[in-house]
Amino acid sequence: MIDDTGAQLGIMPPPQALAIAKQKGLDLVEISPTAVPPVCRIMDFGKYQYQEQKRAREARRHQKVIEVKEIKFRPKVDEHDYQFKKKHIERFLEDGDKVKATIFFRGREMAHPEIGRRILERLVDELADVAIAESNPRLEGNQMHTILSRKPQSGGKKAAAAAAR
Repeated sequence: MIDDTGAQLGIMPPPQALAIAKQKGLDLVEISPTAVPPVCRIMDFGKYQYQEQKRAREARRHQKVIEVKEIKFRPKVDEHDYQFKKKHIERFLEDGDKVKATIFFRGREMAHPEIGRRILERLVDELADVAIAESNPRLEGNQMHTILSRKPQSGGKKAAAAAAR
């Protein structure tokens, strides 16, 4: 039994613990039910719940949600289009998001999946300094895709700003 100031009151029967809690106008909360004997604490349970919610809200506020952005290529992608989409991928990675690079096959293009694989492997090779491939290019139905994420040492915009100072 622990009282509201954190002092140990020792082992006592539940009715006596409840009487002490009611006398102080607080709640008796079972902290560790699996311990022998179970550990209980005298506290204002409503205030405790409010503080826990506040802590959880504060933790969520400081989280960065990682999104998965998708960039679609075709097997007959032109060089300029490829470079343009590659720049977008670099920007997404710099912002801290993951990128799913997808090759979309239609009709007879399905007969040559090696063309799509070459495009994705070229993309992974050219982005090797800023990104790592989480998965090898994989064909699923009429799409081949790979997922790219930022390399751990490249910190993005914030790290670049800190390095510039």
